[in-house]
Amino acid sequence: MLPREQNNAVSSAQSATPPYDEAYGLDGSVRPHWQYLLDSLEELGAEEFQRRHDLMQRILRDDGATYNDYAEGLVARPWALDPIPLLIDSQEWNEIESGLQERAELLNLILRDLYGARSLLKHGVLPPELILSHPGFLRECDGLLLAGDAQLVQYAADMVRAPDGSMQVMSDRTQTPSGAGYALENRLVMSRIFPSLFRDSHVHRLSLYFNSLRLKLGAMNPNGDVGRVAVLTPGTYNETYFEHVFLANFLGYQLVQGSDLIVRDGYVWLKTLDGVSRVDVILRRIDDSYCDPVELKSDSRLGVPGLLEVMRMGHVAIVNPLGSGILENRGLMRYLPAAAQHFFGRELRLQSAATYWCGDPQDRRFVLDNLQNLVIKTTRRSPSANRLLGSTLTAQQLQELRAAIEARPLDYVAQEHLQPSAAPVWEAAEKRALPAVLRGFAVAGESSYTVMPGGLTRVGTRAGEFEISNRLGSLSKDTWVLASEPERRATPEATSLPQATSSSAGTMELPSRVVENLFWVGRYTERAEAALRLLRTVMTKLHGEESIPAAARPLLLRAVTQLTCTYPGFMDDKTLGNSPDDELLSVVLDAKRAGSVVFSLRALQGAVDQVKDYMSADTQRILNELQDAIDQLPASLCNAHYSASEEALGSLVTILLALAGLAKESMVRGHGWTFLDMGRRIERGLQTVSLLRSLWVPALDPPQQSVTIETALLSTESLMTFRRRYQGDPSLASGLDLLLLAPDNPRSLCFQLERIGEHLESLPPGSDGSRLSGEARLVLEATTAVRLANPQLLTQVKKDQYLRGNLDQLLARIQRLLNDTASLLHTRYFEHASGPQPMTPAEQERVL
Repeated sequence: MLPREQNNAVSSAQSATPPYDEAYGLDGSVRPHWQYLLDSLEELGAEEFQRRHDLMQRILRDDGATYNDYAEGLVARPWALDPIPLLIDSQEWNEIESGLQERAELLNLILRDLYGARSLLKHGVLPPELILSHPGFLRECDGLLLAGDAQLVQYAADMVRAPDGSMQVMSDRTQTPSGAGYALENRLVMSRIFPSLFRDSHVHRLSLYFNSLRLKLGAMNPNGDVGRVAVLTPGTYNETYFEHVFLANFLGYQLVQGSDLIVRDGYVWLKTLDGVSRVDVILRRIDDSYCDPVELKSDSRLGVPGLLEVMRMGHVAIVNPLGSGILENRGLMRYLPAAAQHFFGRELRLQSAATYWCGDPQDRRFVLDNLQNLVIKTTRRSPSANRLLGSTLTAQQLQELRAAIEARPLDYVAQEHLQPSAAPVWEAAEKRALPAVLRGFAVAGESSYTVMPGGLTRVGTRAGEFEISNRLGSLSKDTWVLASEPERRATPEATSLPQATSSSAGTMELPSRVVENLFWVGRYTERAEAALRLLRTVMTKLHGEESIPAAARPLLLRAVTQLTCTYPGFMDDKTLGNSPDDELLSVVLDAKRAGSVVFSLRALQGAVDQVKDYMSADTQRILNELQDAIDQLPASLCNAHYSASEEALGSLVTILLALAGLAKESMVRGHGWTFLDMGRRIERGLQTVSLLRSLWVPALDPPQQSVTIETALLSTESLMTFRRRYQGDPSLASGLDLLLLAPDNPRSLCFQLERIGEHLESLPPGSDGSRLSGEARLVLEATTAVRLANPQLLTQVKKDQYLRGNLDQLLARIQRLLNDTASLLHTRYFEHASGPQPMTPAEQERVL
């Protein structure tokens, strides 16, 4: 590290020095390794380049590439990729690569030492208070080391190129280094929009890094044989959830949440339909303190209770190991040169930005004297802990910052302000230069670390931007490391892992959470479709040329309320007596109203988000169309002409049918598809029952009854079949025969019950040894009741009554049996006995 006086001079000089330009030299000439790319882009022309830019955005959207933004609530912001890559020539990359390898090796030794011998503290290389006062140092992990030399399996570093052209490290990422999946997505997209340019530029490929990661995780199995590797995600609300899904699919691993795992008998198990299955290696994307609520953060719902105890027993390997967050202590960078001398006897090849820890009295005096020239950070990394650039603060703010540092000096570090290099960016159909930060990635191998050739480049939104991060809307770039000669393609076969036995090769165990969400995907899809069909039919009749009979009109409107469960709705006489348009619009558009169309569609999207790793690219395209249709729905329904409303609702029905058709024709007929379709069948049965109870149980005169018969048949897409099959008898009894009893009508209640029964027979048997499970008995009872029903008897109305009592009793019975079936399915297949849990305060008091 430079003497402090020199560092201050360097900081002042850098603030007046223009940033290093990645593509152009000081004289304005193009740098040699950029010449071919810029010439090729020039030949494309602005119009063609813009076309490919638009194609790139469509590909990213079809891939579902997003970054979840918490700035204004949870918003899945589309992943922003710039079409101009960042280029690094082969010679310079060799220096960066060796520097990252050396840095990863040093941090690995530090991590092993801090949770082992702690020689760095004993010999005064690191101040004890720097480590022991930091929340990233977990005393619960003392002596808890992975087998082998590599403790730090994955490593990432944020680097900037200083104005003099040197590459320097700004920060280290060691807990759950993110960004590698986004770098891979960027590469896949760029190679599609510029295939010839990518091939002719001889770009180093990323496959070696991911093959090395796959090999390393497979070799870490502590339990022998072929291990099960799982990617542990906090869930759909995490900022980088897309990356978790993408990496799990690319690597071929199961994506799990904490609730999917359970600790039993000293092992970690995955809860599946068939019981539990052991997990041997966990690639985590959850911060240290959230991983085990029993011993760490007791209110965490993201981790696995008892996980630390399994680690102590050596029955599971966690990557990166718990406790590695101490390496993200920003004050540690101040002492890395001394640690390198301690372990290697030399300085690091890849230098860090000059850093000062305010816990050191000499450093603190220097920081307080030079606040206006430094970047102030907390030692603890946190989304809410912003970096402060002293030169941008007012005198009052500087005074407040000085007071905070003096009050808690151990919590603050200061760093030299490095002005990032400027990289070319395509923005608004023109090229600009914006500040860039490169994140490099490394994974432990047999002897050293394998470094991803390139990494994830992020650029600011404006020139001279101080902080560059995804949270602030930064763009990303694909990073091309240019080889001096064509690179031989790395094939997965060359680095293959031991294969599973043939008996298990064709099976895929699904977490109970995944199956439950697929079940609700089916239910919400059918719920939204049924509501849309009825609303479309009712709106058409209300605004049609023929007037609705006075007695039938309230039945149609109340059917909307009863089918969607948007009470009180049209069950309130006041609402029923007013113009129905406002209430109908609310049933469609009010996202906060349980049962509305948009509410069901949002719930469908939420369930799909939970199982994105099981959805195909075509499914993502349909979901994109669904989102577009939802966004356009308010404007479409505000059109005064009823045909616009019918068209808007009809387009949503078409999209939902496409989603259902894709699942039917593309999903493997495993447990996932079984529960998805069973969810559809149960919900369709319930919706049919609700529709018939609201429209056909009330007894009306024949002219008025014909309206309710036609409405129910239109809503169930059965009117044409009804007219052809029952030409001589268009009665209610014929309608019941078609919608209740017809086994060949996909919309009939009998059809739904038979399919549910078939699905139940294909599920794993219960443990009670009975031939029929509880849910199978309920479905059999419902099927028998429907098959034994006599349509003529069901249509009878007792004297002085206005309801068809027999029909109402049958439908109410079927409704109860279907609801009970769904409840039993949840109990049998979606719930498992819980594992260890943290003690409540009352329990702790009793123990103490």
